[in-house]
Amino acid sequence: MAILGERWTMVVLREVFTGVRRFDDMRVRTKIPRQVLANRLAALVEHGVLRRDPYQEPGARVRHEYRLTAKGFDLYPVLIALAGWGDKHLADPEGPPLEFAHRDCGAALHVEIHCAQGHPVSDHRDVLPRPGPGAHRR
Repeated sequence: MAILGERWTMVVLREVFTGVRRFDDMRVRTKIPRQVLANRLAALVEHGVLRRDPYQEPGARVRHEYRLTAKGFDLYPVLIALAGWGDKHLADPEGPPLEFAHRDCGAALHVEIHCAQGHPVSDHRDVLPRPGPGAHRR
């Protein structure tokens, strides 16, 4: 959560996942204050979630686009799960503001939980949290 837990971080990631890559475009679309956006982008680059790619418009200085790294793309299920939760509990009556679809067939995407043996887990009460190998006693 040290990387993703700040309020604006998921908003920034949503923009990048939907194809918005330039600072000014993000700022206009999200209304995030300039310094906050700069800080969030810098943190995501520092943690390897985004990378900066230079570009230059004719007659202008060099600027940067922000693109997902492999580490960033691994957050797609998280974004889809959060969107699904919001769609279920917070969407307007006319529907969700954003949908995710499979590029090949166009069907809507959703996140499912499966155990390592391949069993689907549909009742979340069947999930058993337990200490992992990296757990330390406090």
